[in-house]
Amino acid sequence: MDNKVAVITGAGSGLGAALARKYSNDGFHVCLLGRTENKLESTAKTLPNKSYSIFSVDISSKKEVANVFANIKENLGSVNVLVNNAGVGVFELAEKLTEDAVHQMIDTNLKGTIFCTQEILADMKEQNSGSIINIVSTAGLEGKETESVYCASKFGMRGFHESLLVELEDTDIHVFGAYMGGMSTEFWDGILDESVTSGLMDPEDIADIIYHNASIRKHLNVEQVVIKNH
Repeated sequence: MDNKVAVITGAGSGLGAALARKYSNDGFHVCLLGRTENKLESTAKTLPNKSYSIFSVDISSKKEVANVFANIKENLGSVNVLVNNAGVGVFELAEKLTEDAVHQMIDTNLKGTIFCTQEILADMKEQNSGSIINIVSTAGLEGKETESVYCASKFGMRGFHESLLVELEDTDIHVFGAYMGGMSTEFWDGILDESVTSGLMDPEDIADIIYHNASIRKHLNVEQVVIKNH
C-alpha cells in the first residue's frame, strides 16, 4: 500500500502507453485502463517496472468507472496521479456525423474524463495532494474542419479542466492540461494516409514534455502547455 499509484486511461497505445512508461520508470504502480485488454497487455510488456495492473473498462459508463476505481483504492490505495488521456475521434462534415459517432465522442472524451476525475477528487482533497493531468488537444482551443463534434467534446473537456483549476486553487492538488496537435499514433489509422502521419509529432516526445511539465515542484504550478507541429 506504500506504492505511488498512477492511473492512465487510454493506456493501450500511443501517448497513454508512452506516459505509462514514464510513470513506471519513476517507480509508480501504473494502472492501465482501456477498452481492449490485449492492447493493455502489450503496453504492460514495455514497462520498465513490473508493478502494474490492467483494467478493461468503458470510461463512458459511470458504473464501470466507479467499480474500477473502488477496486484500485481497495487493493492499491489512493490514486496519486490521474491521467485523463482516453479519446476517440470521428472526422466528417457536421451534417454527415452519425448519431453513434456523436455519442461516442461526447461520452468518451468528455463524460469519461468527468467520471474518472469524480472518483479521485474526495481522496485527493482529504490528503491535499495529487495530480490530475488532462490530455485535451489543440481541438480544445480552436474549431477545425471535419472536427466539429470532436472539438465540441474537447472544448467541454477544457471547460471542465479550467473549472477544476478554480475549484482546487486553494489546495495542493495539481491540475495540468496538455493541448497538443496531431501525433503519429494509431488514432489516425483509416483516417489519414501514412504520408501525412509520418510528419506528425512523436508520442514519446509529447509524453516527455507532459511528464516534466506536470511534475510537482515547490511554489509553482504549470496549468497548461500547448504543443504544436511545426
